[in-house]
Amino acid sequence: MASWPNGSLPCSLPSLSGARTDGSSGNPSYTPVDARRTLARPEAAQPATQPVKIHWPPSVREYVGRAFAVERTPPGIDKAQIAAKLKDIITEAAENGSLESIDWEKYPLPVELIQQERAAVVRSISSGKNGGNNDNHRAKLVNMSSASAKKRKSSDVEMAESSSTPIIPPWNLKPANGNLADRMSYPDKATDKRQKKTDQFRADFAPSKLTDLEKRRQRFNLGDSAGGPSPYLSSPRDKSPLPDATKGPVVGTCQVLEKNYFRLTAEPKPETVRPLPVLQKALQMIIKDWCSRHNYGYICDQFKSLRQDLTVQHIKNEFTVKVYEAHARIALEKGDMGEYNQCQTQLRALYKQKLGGCPGEFTAYRILYFIYTANRSGMNDVLAGLTTQDKQHAAIKHALDTRAALATANFHRFFKMFNTAPNMGAYLMDMFVDRERLAALAVLCKA
Repeated sequence: MASWPNGSLPCSLPSLSGARTDGSSGNPSYTPVDARRTLARPEAAQPATQPVKIHWPPSVREYVGRAFAVERTPPGIDKAQIAAKLKDIITEAAENGSLESIDWEKYPLPVELIQQERAAVVRSISSGKNGGNNDNHRAKLVNMSSASAKKRKSSDVEMAESSSTPIIPPWNLKPANGNLADRMSYPDKATDKRQKKTDQFRADFAPSKLTDLEKRRQRFNLGDSAGGPSPYLSSPRDKSPLPDATKGPVVGTCQVLEKNYFRLTAEPKPETVRPLPVLQKALQMIIKDWCSRHNYGYICDQFKSLRQDLTVQHIKNEFTVKVYEAHARIALEKGDMGEYNQCQTQLRALYKQKLGGCPGEFTAYRILYFIYTANRSGMNDVLAGLTTQDKQHAAIKHALDTRAALATANFHRFFKMFNTAPNMGAYLMDMFVDRERLAALAVLCKA
């Protein structure tokens, strides 16, 4: 701050203390005003409203004191209910202008009024005089005791003990359509219900439709008589149309070599089943026909008929293995994986019984089949069951080398194995060779 000469202020400036500069005393030359600290306009002070005092009569004050001075309130009634009832009483009296005229010393307390109302509601429900108004009374009772829901059960019990009138709870009332317990129970009449459903089913369908159903049931031997139970309501385990293996084998007497395949719907008859010598001649006939005509549809039908006759007679010997192996080889040649898989499954069980055949050849087929289906779990099971002697078999060794070549992505070795596949292995490899050829082309493109 710059200083003035002689270190003093100029004479023309007023004193900061507010005093006059001429040395005379007097009022200050300005009016002090407080600075505004907000942008809001100051509000004018409003006079405080005085609360209106209500003068209650002394008798009403004493009544209120007695209402809350109850030493022990009955179960199911709390202070909140007493206060609500007291408010209703005083408000009604004030609106009617009867605060001075009521004798408050003899007027019932709120606790007594609440008990009287509840007893009246329970009495009206138990008497059943109001009929259709029971629901209203129940709702009123629930509303009065909603604040003390936890004590409702004990309150009902004590009220029932204190009242001379027998009290029936609302849930035990008998409605017009019967007791609630009867409507909730399920009588054990399953047989009658089933019979009613059967009668209704027969009543709904026309007679011609029922006749067709009865004819169908008799044709498939689903019942003993036309008046038997409906096949839709009986268990399919009662009478099975399939042959029962526990009754023993059927001894065939048929001498016909050529026989078409039909699915069994009843017990086979001996005159329709060919014995073992006839089956052996039939196999030779089938193989010769395949070599001459190559009609796979006819050959497959004859093989399935041959296998059926072996099954119903329980024949499991070297000839059975020969039949399944021949059918599997022809199915491989025609690419019928469904029939091949069925034959392979039966051959696994037959090989375990040491009945002869070519187990090494068909084990190699299984390995190639799992390569085709990319079934790793099945492949692991086959590899785990191989012995050292099995691995020396030429067909099995070839199948294992093919698997190793694909596992290491050695496609050059794989195609060499494809050209040197023994037995019927080339037909199985034909199923997945195109897939591996595309994989090899993709590797060559990446390289």
